Formats: sequence, C-alpha cells, structure tokens
Amino acid sequence: MIKVAINGYGTIGKRVADAVAAQKDMKVIGVSKTRPNAEAFVAKQRGYPLYIADLSKKAAFEKVGLSVAGSVEDMCKAADIIVDATPGDVGATNKPLYEKLGKKALWQGGEEHEIAGFSFNSSCNYKDAIGRQFVRVVSCNTTGLCRIINAIDTEYGVEHVHAIMVRRGSDPGEIKKGPIDAIVLDPVSVPSHHGPDVLSVLPHISITTMAMIVPTTMMHMHAIRITTKKEVSRDRVIELVKNHPRLGLIKKSAGIRSTAELKEFAMDLGRPRSDLYENCIFEESIYANKNDLCFFQAIHQEADVVVENIDAIRAMMGGQKDGAASIKTTNDALGFIPIQNNH
Repeated sequence: MIKVAINGYGTIGKRVADAVAAQKDMKVIGVSKTRPNAEAFVAKQRGYPLYIADLSKKAAFEKVGLSVAGSVEDMCKAADIIVDATPGDVGATNKPLYEKLGKKALWQGGEEHEIAGFSFNSSCNYKDAIGRQFVRVVSCNTTGLCRIINAIDTEYGVEHVHAIMVRRGSDPGEIKKGPIDAIVLDPVSVPSHHGPDVLSVLPHISITTMAMIVPTTMMHMHAIRITTKKEVSRDRVIELVKNHPRLGLIKKSAGIRSTAELKEFAMDLGRPRSDLYENCIFEESIYANKNDLCFFQAIHQEADVVVENIDAIRAMMGGQKDGAASIKTTNDALGFIPIQNNH
C-alpha cells in the first residue's frame, strides 16, 4: 500500500486525495491546510488526517472543531510519496523539506519544469517516470495537448501544431479575481507558455501556441490545427479518439456546443464534482483534408490532471511498469468511462 501525503488541500489537492483514496494500492495518510476553511471540514468528513505548516495556528483549527494531527513535516515523514498541490511557485519552497527527508515528491504544472527536471504525461512518457524521486505533472492545458498530439503523432506523424487556447478567467471558487468584462491576451506575445511546456514532454514536436483569457469559470477551449506527415483520415481520427482511455468524443447527437452544457452533462452523469478527466473533442469540429487536421477540444482545468497524478505516483513507486495498465487501474477505480460511451 502506497502511503500518500497531499501537501495543499485545495482545488487540485482535494481531488487528488479522493482519487488516491479510491485506488486499491494507495492510501491518503494526511492532507495539509494553512487555515480552517470549508475544505478543511471536507477533509475531516472524508476522514483524512489534517496537518498544518504552522503549528502556532493549531488552536484556531481546534477552536472550530478541527483536530490537527501534526505538522506538515510530520505528515511528510510518514509518507512514501508527497503530492505537492500548493499554489504555483509555493511548491518550489517545499522542495528542500522533501530532499531533507529523502522523500519522493511530485508537483503540479504551476511550477517550472526545472523543479523536478522531468515533466509527466501518462499517455506519453510513463516508463520514463518509473522510480524517479521527483516528477512534475504538466498543467491542465498541456495535459490535454500532449494526449491528443501524441495520439496523432503516433498514427500519422506531426509536422506542426498550431493551438489557440481560450482560457477560463478563474476557477469557479476563485471570487478574489472578481467580476471581469474583457478578453485578455495571455500573453500578447507568441508563443504562450503552453508550447514550450508541451516540449517538456514531447521534445520532438513542432508547436506554436497562443492564449487568451475570457470571462468564464467552466473550462478551457482549444482550437487546434495539426499538419501531419501522412494524409489524415477523419474517420480514423474519430476511431483514435474513441479508443483512447482519456480522450472523449462529444457526438453531434448530444447537441452540446458549449462548456456550460458539457459541465451540465457531467453533472447529470453523476461525475464527482461534475469533473471531466478526459479531453472533450467535438466530433462536428473534426476537419481532415490531406495533411490538415483541425478540431475543437474542451479541457476541464480542475480535473484532467487528477488522473495523471495517480499514474505518476504509481510510476514513481515502481510497482507498475506498464503505463496502459496503470491508466486502466486508475480509470476503473474512479469509475471513469470516457464521455463518448455515455451518449
């Protein structure tokens, strides 16, 4: 049984904790919070031992009925591996602790590639993560890009990718950013950080990315054009999507043409937190002509990296050498069936 500590029980951390708890070969031995908020009460309800970075705040937690099991360092000492789900740039400050304790740790895409020296995607480089001490799971957008680009590259070869990211303004719970009424270029320059991030996983791919932020919280939307080395078939692309364990096909018959409808569909399906772990590729948008492939895909920023974290844990601990087997184990434990099988 792999003992997993979740350092940072927020948007990603709470989801990873539940995903770990669902696995037969893993156990959550603790989660950390910096303050006694609603998520801390959820951790208590889930039965996850609660640890805090600053023990001087212990009284504040106990005053509202939240028992503190100890310090973050205590939690890390008891773990086989630590999932660092703290806010971007904070995770880097935790690395010296993990090194001091000689522990395995993985970070999220908000950190730079250099923090671990290895960036992970289950479908692309699982075997290269086996036994590593440190791993970075790439961001939600990069995860989605890597999955589909790798699938197309394996089948046809990729000459070049041009991807435009239409990004959500904030997560649903992030009220601190306030009301927004603008389309913000993020950044104005080309490429956005997503292209170089894809190269941290798929270094041989030629890719240009552009990004903008729009006033929505639901999901990201990608407009992707791939120039292939071999002539591409639309029917075969659809088949590739259907056969991939983490690519979802939004069929024309569903009548879905927005992220809002996608989230509603996930909610109606009974998905935990209405999470979409898969790329949501719109069947109607798939255009193939000679060596030109275009499509839209929606990415749920709160969820698609969750399953990647689970596979990264399994690879780093070395118990499962087969990436496809780990993906299946993770998906099965979560009851996750790609969305095309539901309509």
